[in-house]
Amino acid sequence: MTGRPATVRHTAGPAGLLLVAAAAAWVWAVTRWGGAHAMPGTMGLGLPAFLAVWTLMMAAMMLPATAPVAALYARTITVHRAPRMVAFTVAYLLVWVAAGLPAYALAGGLGRAASLPAAVGTAAAAAVFAVGGLYQLTPLKDRCLAKCRSPLGLMLRYASYPGPSRDLRAGAHHGAFCLGCCWSLMVLLAAFGLMNLWAMVVVAAVITAEKLVPAGRLVARAVGIVSMALAVAVFWVPALAPGLTGGGMAGM
Repeated sequence: MTGRPATVRHTAGPAGLLLVAAAAAWVWAVTRWGGAHAMPGTMGLGLPAFLAVWTLMMAAMMLPATAPVAALYARTITVHRAPRMVAFTVAYLLVWVAAGLPAYALAGGLGRAASLPAAVGTAAAAAVFAVGGLYQLTPLKDRCLAKCRSPLGLMLRYASYPGPSRDLRAGAHHGAFCLGCCWSLMVLLAAFGLMNLWAMVVVAAVITAEKLVPAGRLVARAVGIVSMALAVAVFWVPALAPGLTGGGMAGM
């Protein structure tokens, strides 16, 4: 509860399983989309297919940074650890599945903006960068990030949950804090292209750094400042947002 990130010790079991799941999701992303250029909007997918792709993306990007918290939670479980950790992880991911619904609507709207004259796509990209950057500097971002970096208080809360729904409630609760911490970074993918593999790698690295390195809060603020700078720079260099301006860049 001192503001230090969760330790990575004792993660060989439950944390290792989360890392394996994340690695499998990354393998899928590289195999399926590794050679693709940045794609605008919903990538031509209907809602069920979009949610499936979105869930795999979230598993790849979020589970590595969540592994230390999962390992800490697992240490509070004395019986039936494996199935209970599965329940915790599924509930965590269901929060991100639910977030895929507004993400689909946003991606669809931004995709239509990208099909309009170039100035519209550029303005939409600037708005995306500005919104994501501003949120990175807000007290709400700091509060959610603090819960992810120092989860001991959450463990005490989860220990008080009664009944068999404890693991589902704990996973969903922690997922909600992660969503509050990281949605602004996911929004940036709309500008770079949802399945822009290099953008996914960079965003995943930022998420991990924010949560686990000692200077995580400074990383969050630096990303916010850079994002706001991109909101201005994209008017001069539209290719900075290939997902909305048709820059055709495979990376960032």
